[in-house]
Amino acid sequence: MGFFSALIGNAGAVSQESLVKDYGKLLIESEEIELGFKLIRDVFIFTNKRLILVEKQGLTASKIEYKSITYKSISRFSVETAGTFDLEAELKIWVSSETHPSIVKQFNKSVNVYDVHMVLATHVLNS
Repeated sequence: MGFFSALIGNAGAVSQESLVKDYGKLLIESEEIELGFKLIRDVFIFTNKRLILVEKQGLTASKIEYKSITYKSISRFSVETAGTFDLEAELKIWVSSETHPSIVKQFNKSVNVYDVHMVLATHVLNS
């Protein structure tokens, strides 16, 4: 847990306490939130069992979609860093044997994409 706790200090990361308070009702028994990132209105939550994507929709963000992806179903992922003139980094996740990425997310420079990559790699390679 120390490795993941150390990442919390980075910009864009959400505290574990805040994530448990807001999204603890989504967890099953023995599932724990390890790390989360906020992307404008959306949230990435890494648990010890899966990746949960929280996507707030509409002008008022009152409609919310929760996507749950087990780490073993992620076949590959890529992270593209922001360039000098490009202000956003990009994360792509392929689920199972899809030819196009199932999930594409833009990160602003406040999120350290290397931290996202490290957490994803840790879980995907260990599942």
